[in-house]
Amino acid sequence: MADPYSILGVSKGADEKAIKIAYRKLAKELHPDKNKDNSKASDRFSEVTQAYDLLSDAKKRGQYDRGEIDENGQPRFAGNPFGGGGGYSQGGPNGGNFDFGSGGIDLGDIFDGLFGGGGARPGGGPGPRPQHAPPPKGANIAYEHLVSFTDAATLAPQRILLGDGKTVEFKLPAGIVAGQQIRIPGRGQAGPGGNGDAMVTLKLGKHPDLVRDGDNIRIDLPISLKEAVVGSKVKVPTVDGAVMLTVPPRTNSGAVLRIKGRGFTAKTGARGDQLVTLMIHLPTDPAELERLSGGLSDSSVRENMGV
Repeated sequence: MADPYSILGVSKGADEKAIKIAYRKLAKELHPDKNKDNSKASDRFSEVTQAYDLLSDAKKRGQYDRGEIDENGQPRFAGNPFGGGGGYSQGGPNGGNFDFGSGGIDLGDIFDGLFGGGGARPGGGPGPRPQHAPPPKGANIAYEHLVSFTDAATLAPQRILLGDGKTVEFKLPAGIVAGQQIRIPGRGQAGPGGNGDAMVTLKLGKHPDLVRDGDNIRIDLPISLKEAVVGSKVKVPTVDGAVMLTVPPRTNSGAVLRIKGRGFTAKTGARGDQLVTLMIHLPTDPAELERLSGGLSDSSVRENMGV
């Protein structure tokens, strides 16, 4: 990914508000719902969201500006055989975590070396020669992958570019949360006992209009005074595409309407709902407000409200 400031089109001195405005503008232009046949727009949307995710986090932004992390949020250090892209970690046979029970250090072999093969063990007599541990696998390799808000809600298949230059596809888990790890077997470093695994940490992108609330999704939807009084049908964005929602007559500002099955997928496999909070907005143009006031006299408003 390129420099996140350049991606959002802001200067390095831009404040939080300017960064948010730039992101919202680009996200609306590039959103997958508006560019279903444009794969480049989808890739650009992910890139913009990843850049905003880094710059909207004060801690990460500071680390990036000081050169402590790269544009992918990975630490900058020497010895990464794959350069940028996904992160990389190497340590014990299991990627830095030694597993004493599944092949790494065999205590039996240590005692054999100290007391002679087949000899007595401390605190006991001769025993059978232990089985040799299998050769260790190669180290795991750690990656981070940004999942768009829409993909996370709908569990869309994901693709990630690995350090060896190859791309693999993987599925998202039901009940997905930020920081969750996905294991891709055999795509880590090579070792005497086979390859280690790729460990993918999931990051969740933000949406310009929708907000996650557990397994549900919330949105504040502006409607006009006339739509609230006489009722109407309004278009509402969802992760599955826009839908038409019926606003009943005599609806108050702050009323919440429910669109079933348009939320996130829970661990049970069931989808949450989308909750739409209606917000009555008055026109800012004085002439329009005067015209609307004339068309909705006190008596007509009371009549529409059943008073």
